[in-house]
Amino acid sequence: MLKLDKTWALFLDRDGVINRRLPGAYVRNWEEFQWLPGTLKAIAGLTQRTGRAFVVTNQQGVGKGLMAEEDLARIHARMLRQIKDAGGRIDAVYYCPDLASSVPNCRKPGPAMALQARKEFPEVEFQRSVMVGDSLSDMQFGQVLGMYNVLIATKEEELTAIRKEEKKDLRINARHPSLHDFYLSLAG
Repeated sequence: MLKLDKTWALFLDRDGVINRRLPGAYVRNWEEFQWLPGTLKAIAGLTQRTGRAFVVTNQQGVGKGLMAEEDLARIHARMLRQIKDAGGRIDAVYYCPDLASSVPNCRKPGPAMALQARKEFPEVEFQRSVMVGDSLSDMQFGQVLGMYNVLIATKEEELTAIRKEEKKDLRINARHPSLHDFYLSLAG
């Protein structure tokens, strides 16, 4: 069983882990941001156990011109304020606005956002880090960096892609229906 302490870092995907993913769309303003049940409590509990906590999120809606970086900054500012008000903490939010087709790009599964986190917080060790995500790219991101991978239940087509990669060499250390369920699994 995973034993988190202050030497561990927590990396969280945003859409589908912290807030509801909008099928075929992007969360473009705070009114479209919907917390997933139990998420605030889970983040508060998890960040009390870990040394550092980060959000790492692909946000190509910015790159597509569907929203401005200022809109994204406002969403993240409100998200962080509510996390803090609930007793949690996020040390930094890293996002990549690049299109999936851009070369080069900072999107997951590439390690750019995690490398930036380690540059700003040199005490972060990826082998003592947890990646919680709901997509194949999240799990690949965690694996390439040597993190403990936690998969949150996701849509069926994504699960099919993940199962296919697992048959090759994709490593998933734990699976849970939600971030809250992952948090509860550590309480025992």
